[in-house]
Amino acid sequence: MLFLRSDGPTDPVNHLWRATWDESGLSEQKVVDAAELLGGDAEDLPPQERARRERLREVSGGITGYSVDRSFRHLCFALSGLVFHHDLSTGHTARLGTEHGLANPVIDPTGRRVAATSGGSLLLLDVADGSSRVLRQPGGPAQSWGSAEFIAAEEMDRQSGIWWAPDGESLLVEHFDEEPVARWYVADPANPDRQPSPQRYPAAGTANAHVRLHLLGVDGSGREVTWDTDSFEYLARVHWGDHGSPLIAVQNRAQTRVRVLTVDHHSGAASPVAEESADAWVELVPGVPRRTAAGVLHAVVDPQTNTRGLELLAEAGDVTTPAGLQVSAVTGDDLDGVTFIGHDGDPATRDIWRLGWDGKVRRLSDPGGWTVGIHRSGVSVMATAAPNEPASTWLVTDRSGRRHPLASVAERPGVSPRPVFLTEDGWSRIAVLMPARPPKTPLPIILSPYGGPHSGRSIKSGASFLTEQWLADQGYCVVVADGPGSPSSPSNEAAIHGDMASGPLAGQVSALQRVADHFGGAVDPGRVGIRGWSFGGYLAALAAMERPDVFHAAVAGAPVTDWSLYDTHYTERYLGMPQSEPDAYSRSSLLARADRLRRPLLLIHGMADDNVVVAHTLRLSAALLASGRAHSVLPLSGVTHMTPQEVVAENLLRTELGFFETHLGAG
Repeated sequence: MLFLRSDGPTDPVNHLWRATWDESGLSEQKVVDAAELLGGDAEDLPPQERARRERLREVSGGITGYSVDRSFRHLCFALSGLVFHHDLSTGHTARLGTEHGLANPVIDPTGRRVAATSGGSLLLLDVADGSSRVLRQPGGPAQSWGSAEFIAAEEMDRQSGIWWAPDGESLLVEHFDEEPVARWYVADPANPDRQPSPQRYPAAGTANAHVRLHLLGVDGSGREVTWDTDSFEYLARVHWGDHGSPLIAVQNRAQTRVRVLTVDHHSGAASPVAEESADAWVELVPGVPRRTAAGVLHAVVDPQTNTRGLELLAEAGDVTTPAGLQVSAVTGDDLDGVTFIGHDGDPATRDIWRLGWDGKVRRLSDPGGWTVGIHRSGVSVMATAAPNEPASTWLVTDRSGRRHPLASVAERPGVSPRPVFLTEDGWSRIAVLMPARPPKTPLPIILSPYGGPHSGRSIKSGASFLTEQWLADQGYCVVVADGPGSPSSPSNEAAIHGDMASGPLAGQVSALQRVADHFGGAVDPGRVGIRGWSFGGYLAALAAMERPDVFHAAVAGAPVTDWSLYDTHYTERYLGMPQSEPDAYSRSSLLARADRLRRPLLLIHGMADDNVVVAHTLRLSAALLASGRAHSVLPLSGVTHMTPQEVVAENLLRTELGFFETHLGAG
């Protein structure tokens, strides 16, 4: 097994490790030391790699990804704009090519060649002699070969633009042209001598990049993969495994239809295999569609049982997962079945499940926690989080059923999470964090939600609550609750269709009432604050404006204030096109509510944010000022949508604490 790990709790640089097991147990070995390859130099990341890390919210350095061949002997990775090959059988590491600024390397299944990108060009690197050649060059400055466009990487959970054929003689490659996409600029006001950085940003209702898929031979030949791109604008998924022709999934602009197509790897023609449709939208599930040893596997929703499951289209007969088992991702398949992640009724948990080609389903992980991982050919690798533990436990289970723990060198936090979970009908659970010492007086309450689609925060993982437990230990009752729109079931996700504001806010109010009823005199519902980031920041500002009778102070970090300024694939999924659904955008806008603010509001935003651009906060601040509503704005110079800088993160949290102490009283 291969994995990435740094050398210790203060080392942010990942190295490549290998784990093997035998009768004596598990043996770990560092096979590539990134620090040695860097030679003491700081990383010099090309723009494509920097963007990839931002899209993945990757905060570590060094080796942050790798690609391995079918024999598990040859692998490749990018480091500081260079591509390296490592031979696991000899332990030899060598640089491929002479170019700098390389990114996105993918090794072919036979281990002979590596495809990588350089700017907008696609290169082939030869493993045997280290040589390189350009396979495709862009036809203009807004074009690119081999990379995922912004929308795919940020919103579709598709990070790659390169997929090899099983024989290593051809590959599918994405080509995109961003010329139709509006040009925006991210400025650095703290350094007025620097020019703003241009970016192509597809805001809701505006043009997307033109995305096409090409079948290329290693000899330089090529042809375009053809499908109805007018009806199905988005290239959502591509899968080319060992069991025949590749599969792609394409999606219409309204996201109400996803069509699965098989691609003829000689002609490039694409033929339909399956299709899913929905009145609201079709949710994309990571890991599917895929062609397996038994047939084509794809995701389906059964509206009768309100279940998102899997369907195997096989010659021996179709197979589906059972009603009530909600599938969130597929992680792998082998000759006997497929492994997936999901829950069977409690959205606060995740388990690893196995669907055999005979239709039998079994749970592989211990129930009641938050587990992710993979099972293949009789071997499982699982990371399991528990509610009261600050870190996950990694276990490798071999074919004989023995469990081998993987060592962790992470620092143990000085905070011990102690969530108490309350049930909430309809969507999830409510996590409540209380101080370590019993309070002598009723505690002020701080809600700390994300509260939106795609991501649930009230989960049985202690690492999810470290910040909240720290806040609670300062003398507060801190509440983490999901709500309508959160990923618990298809119907709950669809609850925000056409209105991003009402459902999520009602969920937080309901959770607050549930906490007040449960804890009684231990909490003070007359002193309630709310904080959040991204959608959580939107929700915090919304709460202060819409329900001043309930919420008395709010901290909104990187909030989306005007949904017409956010990207196409995310926003249009829930609100439609602004040209045809203006009322949905008005219902969901914070700008339209600026004159309702009656409570203290602190707005925080990274000035270098290229996802939720700082214009969101600046426009809300201008609208609040025009309405005569006092508020505060904290700009973060040089900070993107993430805040990985240690000093910034720590002092930002202390600033929030001071804000709540001022407006809610000390805990």
